Amino acid sequence: MQDIPNSVIGAVSSVLGAYYYSHSRLNSLFMESGAPGDVPEGNCEDKCARWLKRCNDESDIDALAVLGHVIQSFMDDDNPNDERQRGQERIRTALARNQLAYHMNGVITLAGATPASKTLADFFKMGDFASIEMEFDRAISNVVSDPHAAITAASAIVEAFCKTYIEAHGLGMPAMQTIAPLWKVVQRALGLNPDRLLGDDENRILSGLTSIVDGIGTLRTHIGSAHGRGIAPPPIASSDAQLAVNAAHTLVTFAMERWHSKR
Repeated sequence: MQDIPNSVIGAVSSVLGAYYYSHSRLNSLFMESGAPGDVPEGNCEDKCARWLKRCNDESDIDALAVLGHVIQSFMDDDNPNDERQRGQERIRTALARNQLAYHMNGVITLAGATPASKTLADFFKMGDFASIEMEFDRAISNVVSDPHAAITAASAIVEAFCKTYIEAHGLGMPAMQTIAPLWKVVQRALGLNPDRLLGDDENRILSGLTSIVDGIGTLRTHIGSAHGRGIAPPPIASSDAQLAVNAAHTLVTFAMERWHSKR
């Protein structure tokens, strides 16, 4: 198993240490990612560096796999703010200088290699419900420790489904590739718009799908982790974040079933 190069440790520690203002957030992030041992001492940057170096020292730890999980949430946002975009580029540059590359879902490979794990798009195309369940389980795991990140993950999964469906069917991609415009394209293609020929009950459910999308998108914009949270992020109860994740799960599962039942 390959060690994390020192220059990558330096870049990741500097970026994450500055971006995540909370020691408890970093502690949860590393522990959930499988980093070994007790919480290291030091400021946020030192803590990240010491934990990543410890991964290299443990022979039974896949250090690059831990690194991938640690930076996944930070790297996978496709609409980052300026600070996050600069951090993403710094990490990618450090990896490239060491012949490494980052891929979606926390996969780090040798530059030019194809990641062994499938992407979300692959799961959607195959109708792999079990793997999508795992993605939502990952979002749920953040509900208590970081509800803002859980909401961002829920929105990102819905957006990923919509983009995959649009690309797979050669549909026109909307100019604004955010959750609401993306869903409108998929909703029309799957026949999920309210219809006067349907009964009131069915129309209420179909209208509810749009409300779910609007609600998740609004939450992500206002209090999700994707656009930076500042020193005092807007508060949100873990129960509210869990509601958003569960609603996204219901929406995506239903839409996937409709897609694959038409094949």
